Amino acid sequence: MPHRPSGGRGAHRGAAGTATNPLFLHQHPSPTPTAAAAAPRTRSASTLMRSHPPLAAHLRRLLLLSPSTQLTHRAAMASTAAVARAGAVAPAEYEEVLGRLSSLITQKVRAHSGNRGNQWDLMAHYVKILELEEPIARMKVIHVAGTKGKGSTCTFTESILRSCGFHTGLFTSPHLMDVRERFRLDGVDISEEKFLKYFWWCWNKLKEKTDDDIPMPAYFRFLALLAFKIFSAEQVDVAVLEVGLGGKFDATNVVEAPVVCGVSSLGYDHMEILGNTLGEIAGEKAGIFKKGVPAYTAPQQEEAMVALKQRASELGIPLQVADPLVPYHLKGQLLGLNGEHQYINAGLAVALASTWLEKQGHKDRIPLNRTDPLPDHFIRGLSNACLQGRAQIVPDSRVNSGAARNSSLVFYLDGAHSPESMEICAKWFSHVTNDDRRIPSSTEQSQSSKSLKILLFNCMSVRDPMRLLPHLLDASTQKGVHFDLALFVPNQSQYNKLGSNTSAPAEPEQIDLSWQLSLQTVWEKLLQDKGIGSPNSSDTSKVFASLPLAIEWLRKNAQENGSTSFQVLVTGSLHLVGDVLRLIKK
Repeated sequence: MPHRPSGGRGAHRGAAGTATNPLFLHQHPSPTPTAAAAAPRTRSASTLMRSHPPLAAHLRRLLLLSPSTQLTHRAAMASTAAVARAGAVAPAEYEEVLGRLSSLITQKVRAHSGNRGNQWDLMAHYVKILELEEPIARMKVIHVAGTKGKGSTCTFTESILRSCGFHTGLFTSPHLMDVRERFRLDGVDISEEKFLKYFWWCWNKLKEKTDDDIPMPAYFRFLALLAFKIFSAEQVDVAVLEVGLGGKFDATNVVEAPVVCGVSSLGYDHMEILGNTLGEIAGEKAGIFKKGVPAYTAPQQEEAMVALKQRASELGIPLQVADPLVPYHLKGQLLGLNGEHQYINAGLAVALASTWLEKQGHKDRIPLNRTDPLPDHFIRGLSNACLQGRAQIVPDSRVNSGAARNSSLVFYLDGAHSPESMEICAKWFSHVTNDDRRIPSSTEQSQSSKSLKILLFNCMSVRDPMRLLPHLLDASTQKGVHFDLALFVPNQSQYNKLGSNTSAPAEPEQIDLSWQLSLQTVWEKLLQDKGIGSPNSSDTSKVFASLPLAIEWLRKNAQENGSTSFQVLVTGSLHLVGDVLRLIKK
């Protein structure tokens, strides 16, 4: 079997600041792994449904959709069974597959110049090896690039077309808790059985045909190829594809004739690969545009819009701007994804779905104009859309339903990781925490007389925290929200890769916390510059050796301070968000 990447990082020891605020900081002995770090051995289907409310709600909705969706009770039961199987402890075969996927993760630093393009022409060889040329050519694809909101746009688009009765496939990235999240069929993660079947089909063919000249595809390229195999074999009516990174050299760009393309909001991200200006970044994203294929974009800054229009002009295609939706379009319904910025993504999704329907001969199902309310099936799709880790609110069930009846711990999760998305995230957090109606809580919890706002943060080392944290802090301050404490932690997933059985190193001296300590330094400097810092950094920030220790610390303090509501914003990395979800949903 190929070598599995090991879990350890460095040997640097980093000491967390010692807390002194008596209200919510307590002295603890040397950190040791907690029970929260251990995976449960078994999970019943009913437990899974209770612990995954978005999926459970979706499955209930399957039975309530109009006849036009052609979804039967049998299909809903099959979906329920698939979700139940997904919650089971991964068998040895599944762990083996995750190990093989891990072996494809390149150790090359992301900013390496070779990542740009990186022998992109090899994708054509892989497609040929897997006999996917004709299936991809026949596939009815919606292709979406962007910096912010491309995953949300794809999710809205798929949900609209599913509500119209079409058999849908959705490929997004990254996953938060399980790699199968990247592949959705009719709105549900692919079953473990199907995932294994299609994985081995692709893996064995590629292993047989690859060599030194044509090596095994890297991780994301393999997953994209797997998505094409899944969607072709499952004969989906429409495949909605989210670009992984950039556009021009992305693995999904082997699609030569999509039905329609879209670009969500652009900003500064992956600059080490895509370029240092909005124009350069936009040029890379516009690499998905194709001659004769309609293209849409969300509203953009002028520099980005000029680059997008230039590429569209070179191809002789019109570039149309999709207007954001307004609540009036939804007849009083709420979008399935939270946040005011989602009206921008929903507007782009409506344009993409409408164009796809028109191109497939279903003009009778598209909106008549941009001013009237949307058709009911569009509204249903937009309101039923579900995507974890984006403006998601999750009360901690262990604390909120525990013996301490007044205890309240709520996680606000958003995978923002660019300067612009940090600002949007801060505005969303400020809005929902200042509006008691939007905070999930029981009657007892609402008795909390005080709230503490806590930041739980990490970001990848290729990102500049001086471009992220100031946007977060400034936007929060402008909205009247001040963080009482910031916690900096390493991502748990950096140790367990794709598998579920490994965990972070047990001993603190094995864990490299130098990056988290540098994030803490940046944060403290920002607070001091604003005149809101403390002479003792332990009053305003802490570094934890692991995420489970941070979660346990939060739970302990929430339970011991029942009159205080703990509101925790988790952001900076989708990987961190996924790690938190994995821990608190156990």
